[in-house]
Amino acid sequence: MINFSPITRRRWAQFKANKRGYWSLWIFLLLFIAAMSANMLANSKPLLVHFNGGIYTPFLKSYAETTFGGDFETEADYRDPYVQELIEKDGGKIVWPLIRYSYDTINYDLPTPAPSAPTSDNWLGTDDQGRDVVARMLYGFRISVLFGLTLTICSSIIGVTAGAFQGFYGGKVDIIAQRLIEIWSSLPSLYILIIFSAMFIPGFWTLLLILLLFSWTSLVDVVRAEFLRARSLDYVRAARALGVGNFTLMRRHILPNAVVATLTMMPFILTGSITALTSLDFLGLGLPPGSPSLGELLAQGKNNINAPWLGGSAFFSLAIMLTLLTFIGEAVRDAFDPRKTNL
Repeated sequence: MINFSPITRRRWAQFKANKRGYWSLWIFLLLFIAAMSANMLANSKPLLVHFNGGIYTPFLKSYAETTFGGDFETEADYRDPYVQELIEKDGGKIVWPLIRYSYDTINYDLPTPAPSAPTSDNWLGTDDQGRDVVARMLYGFRISVLFGLTLTICSSIIGVTAGAFQGFYGGKVDIIAQRLIEIWSSLPSLYILIIFSAMFIPGFWTLLLILLLFSWTSLVDVVRAEFLRARSLDYVRAARALGVGNFTLMRRHILPNAVVATLTMMPFILTGSITALTSLDFLGLGLPPGSPSLGELLAQGKNNINAPWLGGSAFFSLAIMLTLLTFIGEAVRDAFDPRKTNL
């Protein structure tokens, strides 16, 4: 049993008191778990295959068609009726995921030309290349959240470090660093992002590094102000008089107070990170072509006005995700606000 401190219990109680943020957290966690399990929920390969007394897991490992009595050494196409007949002819079983399409699976049996309207096979229809919209939304949600979390964590580490050194040392260090940050922040970040995205081969880590160039500055002012205030307090002066080093002072005595302000802003930074990736994908400067992306789905909705399920699906998925994160951020802010006490 973990024993939390009284202040941690108070903050958790204040977080729970914000019912909108509390339930938004649980809904977002359920959606995130579903997205992380996308390979098991939406896949063109079966979860399990029982054949000749053996158990196979095609969604984790590739098996040649000859494994099931076929003619080719290439990977089996489990959607092919011939392969299904080979597996099931001697009592074999195929366990399919909930959605029998991956993000890049093309449905060649559409009732109408792509983009096809929603059917019992494709719940939200297909895009203009015949790919299932639900599957692409699920995988796109996963990439968006993982990208946003990674960018938020990296930005927070750099921003907190820069703000800590500025606020703790002050003087010329603070003045010079602040002027450099002001110049850097005044640059037209959107145009620079577009130029960099056009110069380099797009990819997850490339976009992460490009967006990281400008996203880390959002936390510097908050952390800097906290360190400027705390460095003159009595307990910091007493620790300095006892011979405690500067790094230990920053890490052990001042940083925990600055983390409070950082945590209250992180959900909003995460929201901005997801929006930035979606914007680049919408402009065609984001992830590589073919990648599951909510921004790319929005662009398809713009280009296919006659297929409202494309733009509508992307819009509502983004709206729900960003709304949940905003509500969570408000609840976190209330939890760390010392003026609000619900105990």
